[in-house]
Parts: sequence; structure tokens; C-alpha cells
Amino acid sequence: MNRIPASRFEMAGSAADEPSELVARGGYVARLSDCVACHSVPGGAAYAGGLKMATPMGAVYTTNITPDRNTGIGSYTLADFDRALRSGVAKDGHRLYPAMPYPSYAKLSDDDVKALYAYFMRGIPAVHQQNRQSTIPWPLNMRWPLAFWNVVFAPSGVYHPDATKDTQWNRGAYIVEGAGHCGACHTPRGLAFNEKGTDSHSAAFVSGALIDGWYAPSLRNTPNTGLGRWSEDDLFRFLKTGRNEHAVVFGSMAEAFNNSTQFFSDDDLRAVAHYLKSLPGDGTREGASWHYEPTQAAAREPAKRQELPGAQTYMAKCSFCHGADGRGQGQWVPPLAGAASSMMQDSSSSINITLNGSGRVVAAGVPDAYRMPSYREQLSDTDIADVLTFIRLSWGNRQSVVFADDVKKLRDQTTPANSSPVILKTH
Repeated sequence: MNRIPASRFEMAGSAADEPSELVARGGYVARLSDCVACHSVPGGAAYAGGLKMATPMGAVYTTNITPDRNTGIGSYTLADFDRALRSGVAKDGHRLYPAMPYPSYAKLSDDDVKALYAYFMRGIPAVHQQNRQSTIPWPLNMRWPLAFWNVVFAPSGVYHPDATKDTQWNRGAYIVEGAGHCGACHTPRGLAFNEKGTDSHSAAFVSGALIDGWYAPSLRNTPNTGLGRWSEDDLFRFLKTGRNEHAVVFGSMAEAFNNSTQFFSDDDLRAVAHYLKSLPGDGTREGASWHYEPTQAAAREPAKRQELPGAQTYMAKCSFCHGADGRGQGQWVPPLAGAASSMMQDSSSSINITLNGSGRVVAAGVPDAYRMPSYREQLSDTDIADVLTFIRLSWGNRQSVVFADDVKKLRDQTTPANSSPVILKTH
């Protein structure tokens, strides 16, 4: 069971003589796969690793994947690289934790794997930086059981086009299910840390999931907590510019936008949007579709705001940007009325961004001018719970209250957003 998987590239040579066109192609596949987001830290060298990733068992740290021969992957052959990428097995034979999305990368084509290898061997500088050990305690840190995990939960084989779908849909599926590994964040996981669905045939696939203090929303067409009210053009603009009339990227999605989606070709962005809009939502998951309703009267009348917990805080801290009506400021400041984060049962994202603010969004090389600030030092746990409860029960939003203990838990587990994100420059 612990046999190392074979690679289709066992007889392949090194990347030393690969043409520059293949290296450039590999750089684009790396953008599709957003490798830099996980294998880099703010202020550090791109792809040198060191990012802490929380798991239920403890923290793991991403590895150095630069071509340094001692601390990176410079000694990897194409076959070694392929096994690590698509089977989750490092060159020395140890199994990778599925925090590395090899179950998604298994779907990459042979040509894209070869291009990625050429890019990592020839397209980026080598960085000598030692890898950090995980904090997962023994015996949970034993890796050999992952061989059994892979048999049960990890798909194998490259992506095969669906003959019943058009070319654009299949390209979108290849990116979302494979290179883009969208399910790694947006799909709920089972007790074994397995994604509950890995493709469009599963209703659980990209249906929303809690990960590392953020709730990644559903990418299916559920109307209130998913993409049901978004058009394909809305999705295209969001992935291309980081914002649209419904939302602005924040949390982990801001990192994905900064280094990945904005660099997709327009054709690939259209394909992703086309594919996602084909995924049906779950009509039993939520009540009637959201529609705008005026704010409670107590919030509109200054003399009565004290009667409604959170209303005064909202008017003082939030209304200037998000509007007294909760409708935001066009594409620049997102609405809270009808926002997925305001409609989800899980309030983690709302708490996290209120506590810690949003990271800097850099579109086409230009940093954003409007960002959500951190209220960690200005507002108490009760203040934040009250204002979020007000938001979640206003303007037609219909969700549960937020409790101070919920805020305290995330306050203890999180830190303010970094205003200097990792940005990999275009070459």
C-alpha cells in the first residue's frame, strides 16, 4: 500500500534544454494554479515556502519549491515533480498532507505538468531556505496512513472532457476542478479532511466551507449564499478586476485575485464563469430569495437607535462607506444588504473582516484606495457581535445573531490582515 506511484515521465530528462516558450507556458499554468499564494509569505521570496496552514491536527508549513538543490526542488526530475504534484509523494518518498491540493492537480494534463516543471526549474531564481517542520504531534504526524487516504479519497487520472458539454464548459471545468483547485477552499470536508465532492457530479462540490477563519462561500447557484444572483459577466468582472456590484474580494480570495485570477486570459475567465453558472444551487438550503427591505425604523431615527443593539455602532462606523441603507458604493464599496456573508449561517467571515480588516487588493499593479479597516482595537467583542447582528437582520437579510463568544474565539485565533501581500511580478 505504501508503494510509490509510478510517473508517466520516468524516462524524461531534465529541464535544462526546454524551450523558453514552454517555460512561459509553465508560468501561466502556475498563475492558474496560484502556486505562489501558498508557497510564499509576506516579505519573503516567492515560492520559498514557510506559510503556516492550520489543520484540525496542528499546523503545517508550505515547502520551498524554488530550484535550490539543497532546500528546494532543484534535484527533482520531471518524474519526481509529477509524483509530488499529482500523487502527493515527495522525492524522498514521504507522503504530502492533502493541504497540498494534489487531489485537484491530479487532473492536470501531461503537457501542463511538463510546462510547470520547466517553469520551476528555469523560470524562477533558486532560494536557499530551509523548510519548517509541522506542529502535528506524534502519532498523528505519521505519513504512511496517507497511502490509504489516497486510495479512498484522492481522484486519479487527468481531466477527461465531458462529451455532452461544449468546449468552453470543459475548459472551465478543467480550471475549476483541476488547476484552480477551487474546491480546496470552497468544498466542505469530511472527518478525514477529504473534500466531500471533487467535480460537477457532486452537489457538495464548491458548496461552501469554513477554512482557516474564513467561510468560503458557495460557488453554486444558490440565490442568497451562492452565485444565483450573479451573471456570467458579473463573475468575469469579479475575477478580472476583484470587484463588481455584488462584492469585493477579501480574505483568502484577495490573495487568489492578486496573484492568480486577474492574470487569466479573458477566454479562460469566461470559461470559468460559464462553468460555474452551470452548477445548480440547493433550493432546500435556504428560504425565499433575498429582496431589499428598508432598515428598521429605530435605525433611521437617531433618538431611537439606542433601542436597537448595533444600530448606533453601524451608523457611526460603517454607514459612511456601506451606506445607511446597506447598499454600498457601487463597485468600490460592497453592499452588506443581500451580501452572501450577511446571509450565511456561519458568521466567521463577517467577524474576521470586522476584527482584522481586509488585505490590500492590487489590480493591474495598482493598490486599492478603499479597504475595510481593522476594528480589533476600537470595538469590543460585544460591540462587534451587536453590529454584525444588526447587519444580519437588516435590509431583508435573514440570519442568526452573532454572540460575543464567537467574536472572542476568532479574536484569539486571528491577526490583522497584512497590508503588504505577496505579489508575484509579471515577467
